[in-house]
Amino acid sequence: MIRLSVNINKIATLRNARGSNLPDVQKAAIDCQRFGAQGITVHPRPDERHIRYKDVELLRPLITTEFNIEGNPIPKFIDLVLKYKPDQVTLVPDDPNQLTSDHGWDTVKNKSFLVDVIARFKEAGIRTSIFVDPDPKMIENAKLTGTDRVELYTEGYASGFVKDPAKTIKPFVQAAVTAREVGLELNAGHDLNLQNLHFFAKNIPWIKEVSIGHALIADALYLGLQNTIQLYLRALRLD
Repeated sequence: MIRLSVNINKIATLRNARGSNLPDVQKAAIDCQRFGAQGITVHPRPDERHIRYKDVELLRPLITTEFNIEGNPIPKFIDLVLKYKPDQVTLVPDDPNQLTSDHGWDTVKNKSFLVDVIARFKEAGIRTSIFVDPDPKMIENAKLTGTDRVELYTEGYASGFVKDPAKTIKPFVQAAVTAREVGLELNAGHDLNLQNLHFFAKNIPWIKEVSIGHALIADALYLGLQNTIQLYLRALRLD
């Protein structure tokens, strides 16, 4: 079964807009798990425009499923991850000015850096994943960094899905096959939603986990959080 990790950044964005604790990020994490999510993802950025570093401290004891912290491994982020020891850390090459993540790692140019960072996390017993584009070369070289998994950046799939699903999925299937051939486990995320998720999962059924935030939280505004999580879980079912 493909696991659903809910990214709760957008809950924090809404909270931060008014400066209070409404909505309550901690309660949202508890509820997502209670409603069936198999993991919680957070992506703290240096400007703390949504999830704050303090949130990680408060959330850590509340996560009873799987805790995934994603972000650019700057020193402050590395220290945070090593202190709170999530189940998984996902390395994303974003910079402070990006609105959202928009590309994967160049695992050739950044190999030595990634090797060093990943070794620190693995020494602490934290599973590592690298955010990558659907490029077999980048995935092959990701294997050389020592990472446990790669996470496919799926914006390209989502943007082309409506026009031609079969054509759009092909590079992602090939990337997924490459990951399996070199011995890397596979995650996926970015712009996956209720319209495109089942087709993606059906074509790459060996994915371990999808991380979904923006679309899921937006759907929850109309459908309710519990119902929305159940719909996403249903979309991931392959039977």
